[in-house]
Amino acid sequence: MDPYASDTRMSAAAIDGTSLRERVEAFVAKQVMPQEILLDAGGPDAAAARSQLADAARAEGLWALPLPREFGGRGLSFAEYVCLAEAEGASDHGPAVLGSASLLDVRMLQRHAGDRVRETYLKRLVSGEVHAAYAMTEPDTPGTDPTLTATRATEAPDGSWVLSGRKWFVSGAQDADVITVLARTDGRASDRDGLSLLLVPTDAPGFRLVRELPVLGVGGQWEIALDEVRLPKDHLIGERGRALPIARQRLQLGRTLRCLRWLGQAQRAYDLMCERTRTRGQSSGTLAERQLVQQHVFESLLAIRSTRPLVHKAAALLDAGHDARVESGLAKVAAARTLQQVADSAIQVYGAAGLGPDTALPGLLRMGRMARLLDGPDELHITSVARSVLR
Repeated sequence: MDPYASDTRMSAAAIDGTSLRERVEAFVAKQVMPQEILLDAGGPDAAAARSQLADAARAEGLWALPLPREFGGRGLSFAEYVCLAEAEGASDHGPAVLGSASLLDVRMLQRHAGDRVRETYLKRLVSGEVHAAYAMTEPDTPGTDPTLTATRATEAPDGSWVLSGRKWFVSGAQDADVITVLARTDGRASDRDGLSLLLVPTDAPGFRLVRELPVLGVGGQWEIALDEVRLPKDHLIGERGRALPIARQRLQLGRTLRCLRWLGQAQRAYDLMCERTRTRGQSSGTLAERQLVQQHVFESLLAIRSTRPLVHKAAALLDAGHDARVESGLAKVAAARTLQQVADSAIQVYGAAGLGPDTALPGLLRMGRMARLLDGPDELHITSVARSVLR
């Protein structure tokens, strides 16, 4: 266990009298992690397990911690939730099971949706009755340049929208009741204005799940088709043609949350590695006595402790409403690299056992590799940060 993680745990202790972070840690470790293989597999059994875990989280007062009280959440501020996000994200299923996975959608709709959409969806999103997803990336356009979005929405004479296009790598699309889709409503490709966000019910005629896209052998990502999907006028989110500022806010917040969760997963891999070094015996002693194993432990601890302040600084700037592009870019690259590095070191220390199904390490390594592409590849953030600094 990394003793320097205690600084964030201590700040969370004041929220609830007892340490809310410790309660989240215990719930994730004792109830979520033992069911990860089942949850990873998907299907009806996974859905039933998620539902049971969500009920358990509600019973323990851990459901929807960062979501607004007015819609049924616990109402923790973002600063308070930051102290819990690492613990919650130590399992990739933690945010969904604890009801915080909808945070980005709830914030977006609360701030930018019309009255009818807010009344229809917000309470149901917070309660877990309704699930949402976000569709931005397309098969034939570079995900790093949203201005090239090919999906189009045209306004019909009655004011409704007709939406056509294709999106992929849509997380959780198979369980989503609504999906927010980025589409061009005006202008031409490469115009910065003219992009809009529209809320698409997945039971609308013309919406179709095309295929699941396994990532390094595990599902959860989907390709969707939108074939002249007709939407009510008030399903436009925000102003027409002004999607990019909303998308940017969402991406910055989502990126920071991912970084916090990746830190939690890196900490998990580190703890597994340390336990292995102490308990794995050889004829000449334990692995802990081997200098090259000690180097894996040192480098991993250095990466975690160096990355954590970067991530928390980005979170603090966002919470204060400041420009956090440089800090969030640094945090994103650092957190992704740290998770991949620590998971790889832990597997090396475990040996062949680290490649098999008896530990979480293969999944943590897979997430570490994915992390270097999610929310923009490392190269994009490196270039963006360097340009900002040099400017």
